Amino acid sequence: MDATVTAGFLRYFQDLADPRRDYLVRHKLSDILIIAILAVICGAEDWASVAQWGCCKAPWLATFLELPEGIPSHDTFARVFSRIDPDAFERCFTAWMQGVCEASQGRLVAIDGKSLRRSFRHGWDKSGMAHLVSAMVSQADNRLVFSQVAVKGKSNEITAIPELLKLLNLQEAVVTIDAIGTQRAITQQIIEQGGDYVLPVKDNQKALLENVESVMTDLVLDHQKGHPSALSVYEQTDEAHGRREVRKLWFSNAVELLRPQVRQAWPGLGGMALVQRERQNYGDFTGQTSVERCFYITSLRQISAERLAGYIRGHWAVENNLHWILDVAFSEDQQRMRVGFAAENHSRLNRIALNLLKREKSVKLGVKNKRLLAGWDNNYLLRLISQ
Repeated sequence: MDATVTAGFLRYFQDLADPRRDYLVRHKLSDILIIAILAVICGAEDWASVAQWGCCKAPWLATFLELPEGIPSHDTFARVFSRIDPDAFERCFTAWMQGVCEASQGRLVAIDGKSLRRSFRHGWDKSGMAHLVSAMVSQADNRLVFSQVAVKGKSNEITAIPELLKLLNLQEAVVTIDAIGTQRAITQQIIEQGGDYVLPVKDNQKALLENVESVMTDLVLDHQKGHPSALSVYEQTDEAHGRREVRKLWFSNAVELLRPQVRQAWPGLGGMALVQRERQNYGDFTGQTSVERCFYITSLRQISAERLAGYIRGHWAVENNLHWILDVAFSEDQQRMRVGFAAENHSRLNRIALNLLKREKSVKLGVKNKRLLAGWDNNYLLRLISQ
């Protein structure tokens, strides 16, 4: 075994600058990076456990890493990752993902934010809490983290989203964002980068919401009365976890029915949708059904209601397939890293590990059990990093 097993992965990170001064360098940055990623895959959640994992695996690691001074200490891991430029790290991460993800027409790019809840320095001052905005790309039956940027708080997501979009190849992609991203400048950027958008309309865009709600309500009423209307409809029913949910989507590309000043203000506007969700909890003996209505705009004009519903539900996968896994399988919300860029960079290690685990398909296991297997089987762990 030799260094070629990790060469394919490391070529995307070869331009990452070492933050240490030359006379302090005893361990190669590439060795530190590989050990940290492999340790995180196997369940390490802090720098002490990363270093301990490295010590336990030292003879095996020495077969493909240089390790001129042995395994770095936990202080070395902490110091290096707290100082690595997170923007440079992100560029390398994005380059890696672009190298392993094939662009395909109509792929979904879902963007959402997440706070690292234990990353503040003092309990009485949580202003330093790291908040990350991530883009997740659907590839075949996988959903992979493609890129992320850090902001100082959730309210700053509006400024971070354009920076994140710049890192992405949006050609023929469909971008979904929470209502905070329903901004004219963001829709313009998506269109200019060759993509399409599907965005919720809420109170932060009051004029747009009122107009879309009025037009779609009238169209749906005409449709229900049997009158001709420019609508396509899709309905889906799910029964699980003691709950029955009926989702219905009405889509119309008749944007000419919107007020001219509203229609002209939104670049590429091609359609609008109303989504209605009726939920009944079998444990609620009152028998009452809750009804929720949401409105959306999209640049897609020739699309079926069923496919549009798929994009809208696909956006929820950011919460279910990314944030939930990071919190449950990687315990990200419990990690206490508060010096320099440590929290942000460790979060990026988590996302690298998650992508490697999700891409590997030879073993039919969940993320948690794949991490256990990687800790038990060196050959499987090496397969993950060399794929």
